[in-house]
Amino acid sequence: MEDVSVSRPAGGIVLAGGKSTRMGTSKALLPFGPETMLQRVVRLLGAVVGPIVVVAAADQELPALPDGVIITHDEREGRGPLEGLRAGLKALPPDCDAAYATSCDVPLLDQDFVRRMLVLAEGFDVAVMEMDGFTHPLSAVYCRATLPHIEALLAADRLRPLFLFEAVRTRRVSRDEMTADPELRTLRNLNTRDDYERALADAGLA
Repeated sequence: MEDVSVSRPAGGIVLAGGKSTRMGTSKALLPFGPETMLQRVVRLLGAVVGPIVVVAAADQELPALPDGVIITHDEREGRGPLEGLRAGLKALPPDCDAAYATSCDVPLLDQDFVRRMLVLAEGFDVAVMEMDGFTHPLSAVYCRATLPHIEALLAADRLRPLFLFEAVRTRRVSRDEMTADPELRTLRNLNTRDDYERALADAGLA
């Protein structure tokens, strides 16, 4: 198990309000073994950080979630991950200084990956995976101090997470630094039915 000697309390943010256009149905409600995909991600992440904030779309149907899970909504829809991060960070309790953020469609999330990212985030405002020049903003740790920057970017309609990474102290985590989750299954978000079927098989649930 990855050592996680972090000094600041961390929560979790799960963005669940995506359109799921290519999947054809709500990813949050997709069955994954005995639970839905959202329930699985909340359970896995909740074993490492807490509390968990689920950011949903307005009027979105959600499965039953554990007591203590905070449910909030985007202030404006269709504005991408920065909008969800704003809602999630604002919903965290004041004593929670940082959060690991993920989408709801990563049922192969590795808890040691999250622990490793929390370690690597120490001393930074953001720690984000970067591979081949591509960042993964929903496999990342965000400090509460990023919230004013996020709100300023949203107000200016600068919606790309890259703008945030350029504005704050960001640690771009390379594959070599990620000593947990060697197959990087945490980064496998599911967009199509084929992705879903392969993930079920890899989890031994097909």
